Formats: sequence, C-alpha cells, structure tokens
Amino acid sequence: MNALLEPGNFVRCPARPDWGLGQVQSNIAGRVTVNFEHAGKQVIDSRFVNLLLDFPD
Repeated sequence: MNALLEPGNFVRCPARPDWGLGQVQSNIAGRVTVNFEHAGKQVIDSRFVNLLLDFPD
C-alpha cells in the first residue's frame, strides 16, 4: 500500500496515533517522508510500517 502513496496524500501512522494527521512529502525507494501535525517531519521505512491513507476533516 505504501508504494502507492504520492506527495500530497494524507496519512496516519497506526503505531503512533499521537502524531496526528500527516501529509506525504516524498516516497523514494520505500522511504516515505511525512510531515505530521504533532511530530513534524518523519522518514518512514515502508518495509516495517504501513501508513493508512486518510482524509483531513
């Protein structure tokens, strides 16, 4: 699923719900950079974490 994420998509990290809603900045070679509301910019290794596609309120 993470392979389909594109810049601009909104996601949540199920392992870290406290991070809030995030927006994908890039997705290169399985490394997804996301800017989260409460955690700032995070680089997610999609081999280990499955981000959930979401939509802002």
